[in-house]
Amino acid sequence: MSAVPTPKTVPAPAGAVFAGSVFAAVDIGASSGRVILGRIADRSAGSEGKATLETVHRFPNGVVESDGGLRWDFHALFAEVLTGLAAAARVAGERGEAITSIGIDTWAVDYGLVNAAGELVAQPFSYRDDRSRIAVARVHDKLDPARLYATTGLQFLQFNTIYQLASERNLDGLQALLIPDLIAFLLTGQRRTEATNASTTGLFDAVAGEWATEFLAALDLPAKLFPPLIQPGETVGTLLPGMAASTGLDQATKVVAVGSHDTASAVAAVPAGTTGVAGAENFAYISSGTWSLVGVELRKPVLTEASRQANFTNERGVDGTIRYLRNVGGLWLLSECQRTWAQQGYTAALDELLAAAAALPFGGPQINADDPYFIAPDNMPERIRAAVRNTGDVLTDNPAAITRCILDSLAAGYARTIADAERLADVPVDVVHIVGGGSQNRLLCQLTADATGKRVIAGPVEATALGNVLIQARAAGAVSGGLGELRALVRGSQPLESYQSALV
Repeated sequence: MSAVPTPKTVPAPAGAVFAGSVFAAVDIGASSGRVILGRIADRSAGSEGKATLETVHRFPNGVVESDGGLRWDFHALFAEVLTGLAAAARVAGERGEAITSIGIDTWAVDYGLVNAAGELVAQPFSYRDDRSRIAVARVHDKLDPARLYATTGLQFLQFNTIYQLASERNLDGLQALLIPDLIAFLLTGQRRTEATNASTTGLFDAVAGEWATEFLAALDLPAKLFPPLIQPGETVGTLLPGMAASTGLDQATKVVAVGSHDTASAVAAVPAGTTGVAGAENFAYISSGTWSLVGVELRKPVLTEASRQANFTNERGVDGTIRYLRNVGGLWLLSECQRTWAQQGYTAALDELLAAAAALPFGGPQINADDPYFIAPDNMPERIRAAVRNTGDVLTDNPAAITRCILDSLAAGYARTIADAERLADVPVDVVHIVGGGSQNRLLCQLTADATGKRVIAGPVEATALGNVLIQARAAGAVSGGLGELRALVRGSQPLESYQSALV
């Protein structure tokens, strides 16, 4: 393949006057965060079923070396959230709008420990810290991995919450609040654990939809370590007086639980369609960003030993669905390479880098993109070259060649994972939806179509924020229906691009 074919583009409908409901989405990833205003068109505007997003504040996020480990600077992060909500209130107010509610989504597994007085006792550890690795054997000595999987359906990752908590000491009197729940608590004073994120902890019963309290007991963790569960669409609470004063929002503004695991919100906004009398489209999804979450949507978990051996996970989605997926490496690899290259004086724009990578021939070297070897930040280009050497192949230090290796490896990982999901869950896949930041990477989308042999639909880029806003909107009565209706709204509001395999 010498170049990336121009994709077919389905344009979004012409814009309309949005005079309806307005919602604030706090959407934070492992490297950056945004506060976004989401608008749902008023019925009287003649544009019912249209949604728009407006980013009012962006801010960086990242791990820092602190107190003997890699941690999140949560105090700075929360200050940025307040700044963003203040910007949202100001922008909405200038237009005569009132923000109906706030929804929060972030990455999964990490948490902050809060005491009885509501104080955060330390900055939260990052999943990229290595402390949980030594706790894995300790957990497995008490809980057989097969037993863990048969209950939780959670894939093994050494940084899962269960292993992080097993490395803690002196948890008496403390509660663990997952990052979006911690933000919601500081805004409202209410302690809850949103269910889609709870399902990533390794302490959640995939069938019952409740905490697996027997695992807490087996690991000598406090029975009430986590607050009670709350479902997407339920209200966490309203703003504390101090939070209202800090942001300029009305104190009655609700904080509504959404799919607080960002992938849950992203999957809710996958623009899957229908296939006529056959019903729902048979689709796989790839939520492509720092990580890639690749899988299918199911109504019940797959808890077989074959599924465990394949390291698939069963995480909760919106409306009681199961996100049956596997973590694959993500664009973290490329962003880390770019960071290293910039330090070395190479600052080519991403478009230039991708064009050079696309011009390289098919069949170059590949790596296992989801190898834990690539989790920690370091000289990523050299680590990728070393991984290629370990396969007996050679990769030059040319940035275009390393970029092509990353994207070829991701696409191959996506194809393997989708094929495994089809086999293990006994479901066919006809189309692959790529959402998130990776949907803008045309080379990655084309390589994915080539690797899977399936049609690829790319977009929306802001799937997570859209899913966040739509769950809030449904809770407020601004939209109605199930996931099918919400996804139809996404299809009618967002531009999508289609790719077919170029390999024949």
